[in-house]
Amino acid sequence: MPQSNAASPRADGRAAGEMRPLSFELDLQMHAAGSVLVAFGDTKVLCAATIAEEVPRWMRGSGRGWVTAEYNMLPAATDTRSRRQRTLDSGRTKEISRLIGRSLRAVTDLDALGEREITIDCDVIQADGGTRTAAVTGGWLALNLAAAAICETPPFTAQVAAVSVGIVGGDVLVDLCYGEDSAAEVDLNLVLSQSAGETALVEVQVTAEGATFTRAQLGQMLDAGTAALQDVFQAQRGALAAAAAQK
Repeated sequence: MPQSNAASPRADGRAAGEMRPLSFELDLQMHAAGSVLVAFGDTKVLCAATIAEEVPRWMRGSGRGWVTAEYNMLPAATDTRSRRQRTLDSGRTKEISRLIGRSLRAVTDLDALGEREITIDCDVIQADGGTRTAAVTGGWLALNLAAAAICETPPFTAQVAAVSVGIVGGDVLVDLCYGEDSAAEVDLNLVLSQSAGETALVEVQVTAEGATFTRAQLGQMLDAGTAALQDVFQAQRGALAAAAAQK
């Protein structure tokens, strides 16, 4: 059975359970209600929140708000130009957009928003693996900035963040770059919430890419991802605190 190895050599010198360099740059866009450029290593995603004073038709009169997301990859985000998507016509694009929206709604008190819709646009400007997990993580920060404009108190029950985990060459690795992701025997995307230091599962996407995996291995991947996300949650809090101190 493959085992996690904390000292496993990786192309960039990281330990098996170590995140890539993580950064958040807030309030880049003048017209967005909240914007964040999130970087997981060489993966960079611009997350921008906009607020509409209306909700989808099926929610009208409910008194509740809505949070949704749109994900897209810009043409030069990878080493081969991808076609610009003018609509959500790609199955992958739809699936990732829905993942981001579900993840953000899971920790948002929709009643506190009133009848407003907040859309988080997540545009990948550079891709090196883990674009969806970076989008979830940065999207929560953009949503925070937007919600501050319409809510007296933060309408969140918890933080939310995500990380990729995989079994590569028999080792459990976190925050996979593209080279690792493309070679993974097992690929997992983990979305967690955290409140008062307690974490809970929001979504787990796991697939046998080149080999099956055992329940014990699944536990190893979940444990590794949960441990790595503690640093991400702390970084999110630090970014919000720094932004508040500048106002």
